[in-house]
Amino acid sequence: MEQLYLALLAGGLVLLAGVVGTRVAHGAGLPSLLLFLALGVVLGEDGIGVEFDDAELARNVGTAALAMILVEGGLTTKWSDVRKCVAPAGILATVGIGVSLAVTATGAHFLLGFDWQLALLLGAIVSSTDSAAVFSVLRVLPLPRRVAGLLEAESGFNDAPTVIMVLLFSATPLVFSPGHLVVSLVYELGLGALIGLGIGWLGALALPRVALPASGLYPLAAFGLGFVAFAASGAAHASGFLAAYLSGVVLANSGLPHRSATRSFAEGLGWLAQIGLFVLLGLLVTPSRLPEEIIPALVIGLVLLLVARPLSVVVSLVWFRVPLREQGFLSWAGLRGAVPIVLATFPVVQGVPDSQRLLDVVFVLVMVFTIVQGPSLRPLARWLGLIPREATREIQVEAAPLDVLDAELLSMEVPSGSAMHAVSVRELRLPEPGVVTLIIRDRHTFVPSPETSIEAGDELFIVTTLAQRQATENRLRAVSRRGRLAHWFGERGDPA
Repeated sequence: MEQLYLALLAGGLVLLAGVVGTRVAHGAGLPSLLLFLALGVVLGEDGIGVEFDDAELARNVGTAALAMILVEGGLTTKWSDVRKCVAPAGILATVGIGVSLAVTATGAHFLLGFDWQLALLLGAIVSSTDSAAVFSVLRVLPLPRRVAGLLEAESGFNDAPTVIMVLLFSATPLVFSPGHLVVSLVYELGLGALIGLGIGWLGALALPRVALPASGLYPLAAFGLGFVAFAASGAAHASGFLAAYLSGVVLANSGLPHRSATRSFAEGLGWLAQIGLFVLLGLLVTPSRLPEEIIPALVIGLVLLLVARPLSVVVSLVWFRVPLREQGFLSWAGLRGAVPIVLATFPVVQGVPDSQRLLDVVFVLVMVFTIVQGPSLRPLARWLGLIPREATREIQVEAAPLDVLDAELLSMEVPSGSAMHAVSVRELRLPEPGVVTLIIRDRHTFVPSPETSIEAGDELFIVTTLAQRQATENRLRAVSRRGRLAHWFGERGDPA
């Protein structure tokens, strides 16, 4: 019993450290995975002294944790945000992965002298964007819905083909057959998609008709359905990751009861999975071996960031008329995180020669390039003109009335030089039933009257319905650009 209490105490302290680390990372604009990984390294054999070298256990726990993260990603994805992005995201997650894999593997073979099996494994492992990193970083940026939706959908889709390729390349001896690869991809992705969509659809039909005795059971049931989709697909030798994500998307967008509670529950479990997964992966590596892999990791990271990823974006999106500035942001925003490190344990478990070195290279690459890419996303988006100064951002609220009304709470900071300065709340003329509920000015909060004048630097909180959200945002942009008579000047607030 004493050992049990000590283990629970250590787990609780690690969990609390992870929660505090999340706040620190958020303030610095970094994905939280960096602090979680560092926490695992500190606890490891070269730090406090916890010994852990079971790659198979790390792979199994990592696979289950990634399934949780993908279910959470699906349950927190709005279909309206990704509906128009499904086709380009699907191409990015398949053709784009292939292009990135080929370029990265070629660079690893000729620049670093990796044999072709290790080079192909490295290319497959690092080519996919990471769902945990993308969901945690991009959802706090007020990006255009097409860009954010495309990145979210791509990160939800591309784990599936990546896992398939890593497993095929981990075979010893390696026998590469393009025809077998294509057949495997079509079968596993197709059947995984059917299972995920089917279970999500059945759950969407059943849950609203089942009178559960407690509201907290609905989020649990929704998450359980996602795991059923994952496990059923895995049992059928199909893509469990794709099934888990798609089942979550279907459930989240089918009008389930207690949507806010379901979303909060999913986010909580997603954070728990991230903390446990990243700390475990940090324990798995041996820090004393990492310095010698810094140069190889930098070389492969630069090939991936500056050549492979941009080329995959251009090739995948050439038919979709995506503006060049958006393609530039998509190229830079291909974040890597837990997925590559988990995938790097697969060849270790399979006994691929030199696969332990591969794990060290991937770990260093993820750490270094997350530090580079994470904080730079907001400045890059502003420089490319993807984040307007008067942008609003969504705030998640746990209020039943908002859930019942299908309403949303938006926040907007009035920028310096905005034409909204000195405009009264009444003169905003927001589309019904939109209303400014609160203003924060000089750290003081007050409820405005219709005659309250808005000042530069104010933060406005606006409640509107989902149906009127776009019209509300357009009106706010119009007034911010041309003042109270914006419509007289032909300004309709269309996104730039």
